Amino acid sequence: MPSRKFADGEVVRGRWPGSSLYYEVEILSHDSTSQLYTVKYKDGTELELKENDIKPLTSFRQRKGGSTSSSPSRRRGSRSRSRSRSPGRPPKSARRSASASHQADIKEARREVEVKLTPLILKPFGNSISRYNGEPEHIERNDAPHKNTQEKFSLSQESSYIATQYSLRPRREEVKLKEIDSKEEKYVAKELAVRTFEVTPIRAKDLEFGGVPGVFLIMFGLPVFLFLLLLMCKQKDPSLLNFPPPLPALYELWETRVFGVYLLWFLIQVLFYLLPIGKVVEGTPLIDGRRLKYRLNGFYAFILTSAVIGTSLFQGVEFHYVYSHFLQFALAATVFCVVLSVYLYMRSLKAPRNDLSPASSGNAVYDFFIGRELNPRIGTFDLKYFCELRPGLIGWVVINLVMLLAEMKIQDRAVPSLAMILVNSFQLLYVVDALWNEEALLTTMDIIHDGFGFMLAFGDLVWVPFIYSFQAFYLVSHPNEVSWPMASLIIVLKLCGYVIFRGANSQKNAFRKNPSDPKLAHLKTIHTSTGKNLLVSGWWGFVRHPNYLGDLIMALAWSLPCARDEYHCKKKYGVAWEKYCQRVPYRIFPYIY
Repeated sequence: MPSRKFADGEVVRGRWPGSSLYYEVEILSHDSTSQLYTVKYKDGTELELKENDIKPLTSFRQRKGGSTSSSPSRRRGSRSRSRSRSPGRPPKSARRSASASHQADIKEARREVEVKLTPLILKPFGNSISRYNGEPEHIERNDAPHKNTQEKFSLSQESSYIATQYSLRPRREEVKLKEIDSKEEKYVAKELAVRTFEVTPIRAKDLEFGGVPGVFLIMFGLPVFLFLLLLMCKQKDPSLLNFPPPLPALYELWETRVFGVYLLWFLIQVLFYLLPIGKVVEGTPLIDGRRLKYRLNGFYAFILTSAVIGTSLFQGVEFHYVYSHFLQFALAATVFCVVLSVYLYMRSLKAPRNDLSPASSGNAVYDFFIGRELNPRIGTFDLKYFCELRPGLIGWVVINLVMLLAEMKIQDRAVPSLAMILVNSFQLLYVVDALWNEEALLTTMDIIHDGFGFMLAFGDLVWVPFIYSFQAFYLVSHPNEVSWPMASLIIVLKLCGYVIFRGANSQKNAFRKNPSDPKLAHLKTIHTSTGKNLLVSGWWGFVRHPNYLGDLIMALAWSLPCARDEYHCKKKYGVAWEKYCQRVPYRIFPYIY
């Protein structure tokens, strides 16, 4: 077994992959099988290097501050001068030699700068920041150390020294030289900016959702799953014992009028989105450094929608039509989603490379699902941002209201049931919270990483309004009487989930917007090789995804009003159950053995 040349913990010089430059590194470990050393650069980046790419510190001499070589005009071969010339004026040949040498130095410095900057483009920046949010660090192999933005766009002192150490020009020519150097710096910086922010398609092994086969099944499976759930819910006894439910004929699910109503709803939300109300903010930096502007008027759109719905009810508009054609509306939304997804993919084929999503892969099926273009816009109208909160989320509240009215009509109630009131209230709070904190959407993975394709289109326009309203839809034909003690416990559970959800999301959004905010100084972080930090305290030190924990708790609170344990016990035991309730204190899950 070959012996090691360098020991763990030893500080040496490691060659920067792709260049001839060496930087100070620390030996972390050595793999006897591959004979590779794992080293750590000063910025925290860990790489694996071969032994011949590592040199001891003693093999490098510190460069002196002055010039250690003679100027071409002072070398032995050019020391003779014409006696008729001033001693301070070198001959023309010497001046030409100095000029040529200086130009060669500039070219050498430029090459050195390019060598130093080139490794920085090996990994895309910009919107790839979503990779660090909550995901574990990993070692980049044979990659370059990541530098901060200022380091990327500035020439090193060593390069500037090399470019000027042979200069014997008068001050006038030095000024011109500085102008040339300034232009060179701008040129290199511009080239770096263009090359650094190129979007590199992800490799096949990095594809999410099971790759191409997985997304293919999801695109066909989710709509089928949606309609099976809705059909099951319409049955008198929606249990798995009665699966599958009776399937209606396909022509019964499609009505042109329903599709027209859905389009009208969508266009009304577009109109509200385009109103010049609400403040305008900038999103996170894109891969080319730009920041798109977004108008925050989602809450105003909700108020205007509420006014329109209230006026329609006052005018006697029959909203029961939505309930009686709920399956048809779900199909209309699905068809609209598919058409929109096709449009989004076709327009992305002409999109500039810098406008593509970091999640895109180059595979047509996968990109159709995940979204190929990051921020598709028609003028200033941002399609993805609009669909995230408007038609589906506000539509969810409208559907819940429709279900509440349908329950009163079908069950002949003067007021809605307590279970229906709880479901409507809880989910209304969730939607209002999202619209009130609309700006937080700009730092989410949906906006900064995922493109706009079938995944987000179906989720925003179909899944949210027709699945999230499932509890209210269920209660219309399956009444459930919830006692006040049970309701109190459900409310406490809901509030606990909301506090966790809102606290975690607010903390995350504030940290992403301004990590140096003094209000966040108490939070502990872990530095990453991307130049960003991971929160490891506060809500994000309590559990890895506290926002999802809050979501799950709230979802449980939404579903508990639909639990039919009390209903079944009362139906099964009759008067005996009433006597039981009088003698036994209330518990969340009473059981009869």
